[in-house]
Amino acid sequence: MAATAKKVRFETMADVLEQLGGIPARRVRLHPVPGKATEHDLIAIQDKTNRNYELVDGVLVEKPVGHLESSLAIDLSFHIRSFLANNDLGYLTGESGPTRLLPGLVRMPDVGFLSWEQLPKRERLTEPIANIAPALAVEVLSEGNTKKEMRRKLREYFFAGVRLVWIVNPKRRTVEVHTSPDCSVLHTENQILDGGDILPGFKLSLHTIFAGVPLQFGKTTGKKASRRPSARKKRGGKTA
Repeated sequence: MAATAKKVRFETMADVLEQLGGIPARRVRLHPVPGKATEHDLIAIQDKTNRNYELVDGVLVEKPVGHLESSLAIDLSFHIRSFLANNDLGYLTGESGPTRLLPGLVRMPDVGFLSWEQLPKRERLTEPIANIAPALAVEVLSEGNTKKEMRRKLREYFFAGVRLVWIVNPKRRTVEVHTSPDCSVLHTENQILDGGDILPGFKLSLHTIFAGVPLQFGKTTGKKASRRPSARKKRGGKTA
């Protein structure tokens, strides 16, 4: 029997947010009711709102993608696609390409690579939701992502058959290369990213990707909020 996403009963919205990895409440869609959403709802809502949602535990969860994150995903796609032009190993999907990791569990990696080894007919999938997990999944971190959420995604990706995951962190200008949920290597912007066994021969200087990201991005700036001095009592109970 094929594995399916576990059914979760929620008592409160706090339960929902905790189960999804402590994500901000603004990312959770309340209609359909959390716990009741289906793949049909996912497709319908994306057609109506033109927003990207993932389906997790019967909940429609908006995928946070900003201008910078989208541009980094496109840049990575460009370099991988250029490599594939001379190395016909498979094809790419973008941030609007839903993938069914388990029945009832749909994720949308910012970049996905499907190998022809996974597709014996060497034909692209045509279903609205792909039924094969990519060999490589790339996630570009946004403000609304949490560490717990990303740990969960890693477990799901590898359980579904993904063999390589890149987690791009624009603020730290790094890429975590995961070959399993618990095995990773951190690459800084001065290092070379390679495709491992999934994209053999692919190499990319991360400086090329992060060169256009402002150095101050993600750093705390500005003066500290001033404290209002507490009132001091004088003799007789009056305040200064």
